[in-house]
Amino acid sequence: MIFTTAEVAAHLQGEVQGDAGASLTGFAPADRAQTGDLTFAENETFFTKAEESAATAIIADARFSSNCKTVIRVKNPRVAFAKVLALFFPEPKFAPGVHPGAVVAASAQIDSTAHIGPHSTVGERVRIGANVVLESGNFVGDDSIIGEDSRLFPNAVLYARTELGQRVRIHAGTVIGSDGYGYVLDQGAHRKVPQIGQVIIGDDVEIGANVTVDRGALGATRIGRGTKIDNLVQIAHNVVIGEHCLLISQVGIAGSCKLGNYVIMAGQSGLAGHLKIGNQVTVGAKSGVMTDIPDGEKWLGAPAMPDRQAKRMMIAMMQLPDLIKKVADLERKLGEKP
Repeated sequence: MIFTTAEVAAHLQGEVQGDAGASLTGFAPADRAQTGDLTFAENETFFTKAEESAATAIIADARFSSNCKTVIRVKNPRVAFAKVLALFFPEPKFAPGVHPGAVVAASAQIDSTAHIGPHSTVGERVRIGANVVLESGNFVGDDSIIGEDSRLFPNAVLYARTELGQRVRIHAGTVIGSDGYGYVLDQGAHRKVPQIGQVIIGDDVEIGANVTVDRGALGATRIGRGTKIDNLVQIAHNVVIGEHCLLISQVGIAGSCKLGNYVIMAGQSGLAGHLKIGNQVTVGAKSGVMTDIPDGEKWLGAPAMPDRQAKRMMIAMMQLPDLIKKVADLERKLGEKP
């Protein structure tokens, strides 16, 4: 696709400094850009590299101007970067209809604009909204609901009674609504506690590949609007995740935890069961949280603690070898055996 710099600027709500009629045929980083490419720069170093490149135009903020390149000035170059990639590299379109290789229950209600790909299974009384895409090999269990403009990538699975809002994206290999990990010890054996709840996912949620979200034992596991979940995350039964949270790869959340809005859990961090995590909390990578966390705090470590306390302990640990040596020297001076 070919756009003029003026068309791109209008799409980004920016302004052109330079040739508004220049043709743009693609987007590339400065070190690989060719004539016709658009690139972007967030700081002076990157802007200098962009000016030295073969790119035709540069996205940057209002601080920057150039005598040799056309600049599309925007409020936030990083946001503009995300928007312009979608412009130059739109997602593939899927033709409406049900593939002959799909199995669809007679009681299912499927919007005429939806795409049901090959080897997909749609259960009884399922409701699928407008422009939904099931790419291939998807399973949608009985009584599930998929909101409009949602997309299931290959081999994503929804167990029975799962509810997805609008514009939800679930990547390959993810399983939504599997049994929660519930057992009770009965005469020396672990008896399974039936998991009869469901999973409810809000609008604009994206879930990465090979994620597992367990349904509630009773009631629902819930994921709030706008939350983004990375690959390889485990969310246990009856967890409630607020809006616009970020869960990074290999996070694990035990049952019945409640997370507020805008929570960030960094890679490989985990929560013990039945915890309450406040709004705008950040949990550092590899941290193990064992207690509730109030609003707005940052916690680190295993077991996790407030970041300032954790950092003091880390510094103290780094000083231990010197401290041990000093103690040994003192013992020798006192004539004691180290």
